[in-house]
Amino acid sequence: MRVVQSVLSEGQWSSPLSMNTASQLVLVFGNRDSMRNNSIRNSILSNHPNAEIIGCTTSGEIQGAEIYDDALTLTALEFDRVVTKVYSAQIGDHHCAFNLGQLLAEQLPKASLRHVLVISDGQKVNGSELVSGLTSDLDNSISVTGGLAGDGSRFEETVVWHNDSVDSGLVVVVGFYGDAVQIGHGHLGGWRPFGPIREITAAKGNVLFELDGKPALELYKQFLGTHAEQLPSSALLFPLALTEDNGSETVVRTILNIDEDKQSMVFAGNMPTGAKCQLMRANYDNLVDGAEGAALNALTNLQSFSGEQPQLAILISCVGRRLVLNQGVEEELEIVQSSLPENCAMTGFYSYGEVSPLVPFGRCGLHNQTMTVTLIAEKQP
Repeated sequence: MRVVQSVLSEGQWSSPLSMNTASQLVLVFGNRDSMRNNSIRNSILSNHPNAEIIGCTTSGEIQGAEIYDDALTLTALEFDRVVTKVYSAQIGDHHCAFNLGQLLAEQLPKASLRHVLVISDGQKVNGSELVSGLTSDLDNSISVTGGLAGDGSRFEETVVWHNDSVDSGLVVVVGFYGDAVQIGHGHLGGWRPFGPIREITAAKGNVLFELDGKPALELYKQFLGTHAEQLPSSALLFPLALTEDNGSETVVRTILNIDEDKQSMVFAGNMPTGAKCQLMRANYDNLVDGAEGAALNALTNLQSFSGEQPQLAILISCVGRRLVLNQGVEEELEIVQSSLPENCAMTGFYSYGEVSPLVPFGRCGLHNQTMTVTLIAEKQP
């Protein structure tokens, strides 16, 4: 497996693009204007004529241990023995995100499928339903990771790229095939719950209407105090810990939007009636420790299968973490890099939602406010 990387910043590539006919997959993360720029897009497509091009807009681009804004990061992958297959579909063409996920899973050939990477629109798609639909047609032995596109803290429009399509509402999946591909994955948050535990008494899908029988937005604003004036972006600093009725799994949920008229809040994933939730907050050290833990978990997960060293790490971390870490955000990237082998390349983005198995060998789920690490290695004969 060979990895070639470059960054387009202020109109210049850090390493000029050249003809690369051997790459099979190219990951591009960056800003909306650059992705929709015909000259930039055509240059990437023409220099990688045999590759599938996928990517999305972000709330910060990751390349190595550096973070970029309003740039494009490019990572071209060339495999010797691993086969990749890529499919995409629009949410507008289907009734719901569950159906869309199911359709994409059905398109993926199942023989020798080892892993699925999913990149989704971050505003028009219910991430929980997408993941449920996607995993409904996949064997539990097939791991799924990925994330939801970002748009800074603006919450205006997110865009996904697949070859000639660069559009909102798009979801793309990559299937990795063959015994040569080895995958490791890990996630951790670093957020801590505080305040009373509330029950969701009225909700529909990812829209929350009531907590403890009271209007959800009104109650949430009471928690936030002066931060309520900056909603929905300030909600990234105070996500909710969600525990369903059986109490077996807790995930973090963050707000994508609010409706003042209905006093409701829209989340990246489902908010089931009857579930318990609690406000969360984090400090710098908690989040950095969480990033290190995610990397170490992913490395342990990979090596428990094969003992292989990863050649690529895909980092998808929530924009809320970036807002808390502020100027020190690169420390979480540096600590991930220091936890991985020296020659392991890193790419990724800050997102509106992260996709990773809930436990090392369990079913996949949607997360918010976490650092997720996906490690890819190609096993030599």
